[in-house]
Amino acid sequence: MEHPLSDKVALITGGTRGLGKAMARALGARGARVALNYAHDHRQAEHTVDWLQDDGITARSFCSDITNEASCQDLVVRIENTFGPVDIVVNNATGPQPFKNIEQQNWDDYLDQMNYFVKAPLFLAQATLASMKSRRWGRIINIGSEVVELGNPEFGHYVSAKAAMLGLTRSWAHELGPFGITCNLIAPGWIPVERHSRVPDEDKEKYISGVPLGFQGSPGDIGEMVAFLSSGSAGFITGQKIAVNGGNTLL
Repeated sequence: MEHPLSDKVALITGGTRGLGKAMARALGARGARVALNYAHDHRQAEHTVDWLQDDGITARSFCSDITNEASCQDLVVRIENTFGPVDIVVNNATGPQPFKNIEQQNWDDYLDQMNYFVKAPLFLAQATLASMKSRRWGRIINIGSEVVELGNPEFGHYVSAKAAMLGLTRSWAHELGPFGITCNLIAPGWIPVERHSRVPDEDKEKYISGVPLGFQGSPGDIGEMVAFLSSGSAGFITGQKIAVNGGNTLL
């Protein structure tokens, strides 16, 4: 396998499970040194690092609250001391995603989602951009969602925060392009991961019935897109929303 990212350092938030774990594997398989941010589960973090290292991938886990500005600054310093300057930031982490009707929602429900999809990306950009600009190379990849197009009911807090993430992606692309830094957003469909283990099969079948390709994707599908957008091959792509959802938002 070619290693187009062998001189790069990648930070993946929420990188020790689910989609983040697959992103780490895809980037690491191409030679990147991967820094996996997580919030609480030390055992899972250790397991993921061991799993990656068994494949010959250089990986370390870093516990940090990415919704806190000082913690983000400290996280980046620790990664730099371990691997060197951060070249790729993948904003993947998410918190709880409860369904609530409008009457049940309150403003804090919206702020809770914004913390992960706007606030944390801002803090991490501020902690890494000086180095990226000095090297005139960088990749910021935001993990959005197809829900912005679908407008799922009882999910306004989550949908609006993901929409805000798309907006900042486009603004940052304009601002950072002159420095050789790209900023794109991947909008996955419903791809089952650990937190979906108790979802009834009939719910999955209902979702699949509307997907043109007729099946749900795998975490590896998102990992491969992250790896592509991180590579030199995607150097002329910025400010884009790329749906990876089997065509579920064609209409």
